[in-house]
Amino acid sequence: MKKIFLTGASSGIGLAIAEALTAEGHEVWGTARKIDRVPKLPGLHRVALDLADHNSLGEIFRTALREAGQFDVVINNAGSGYFGTADGLPREELHRFFRVLVLGQIELIHWALESMREGEGGMIINVSSLASRLPVPFMAAYNAAKAALAVYTMSLQLELPNDKIRLVDLQPADIKTGFNDAVVKGQSSAARLQKTWEAVDRNMKTAPSPDLVARHVLKLIEQANPPPRITVGGFFQATIAPTIFRVLPQRLRLWGLRRYYGI
Repeated sequence: MKKIFLTGASSGIGLAIAEALTAEGHEVWGTARKIDRVPKLPGLHRVALDLADHNSLGEIFRTALREAGQFDVVINNAGSGYFGTADGLPREELHRFFRVLVLGQIELIHWALESMREGEGGMIINVSSLASRLPVPFMAAYNAAKAALAVYTMSLQLELPNDKIRLVDLQPADIKTGFNDAVVKGQSSAARLQKTWEAVDRNMKTAPSPDLVARHVLKLIEQANPPPRITVGGFFQATIAPTIFRVLPQRLRLWGLRRYYGI
């Protein structure tokens, strides 16, 4: 039985992970900005945590750590989205995105590393996104934030000695959740945005369920030497597209993404 700290446990991928972990007998400290959104499950400790509030983040993590005694696994999963033109994104919204999706999660990584160095080690799983490599049009803030988290994870993987702490960059492709329903949309009604959103929504409706990601997490936490990065999703998005994009020049990447989203 492992003790696990999980952000974004109230819905979507995070909820699926929390349910899968507790069903297997693991003990989970699951966070959400509003604690009443986290379901009451056996083995799930509900924690109120706002990743944008960096002043309280450390104390909340340390409080949970004292209750747990140690965390074998910390999973950075919380996320949100904005759909609109990059140059039309309000500055305040951009800053909020990076406070939550980048700076808050990096802050949590540092607290997790400190506790694991003092203890018996552990694993940190950072849930970034395939959008960090194959960006979605009109979701620049989300793409950039996830790319920052992915590269920060890789930097830590380079710098940390091969010791008792393992880091994994888990990159979901499209996963069928309520993510699109929670996305904040800009005010533009341009035809290109509408066509892109239709493609984004269509892809989401036909995507695998979040249980697929949860099953991968269950496997990861049992591995002594997990892969540094895994991509989870439908076969085309998670396997074929990234393979093709690795060898294409940027001009063809842009052409391919425009065709894929119908713009």
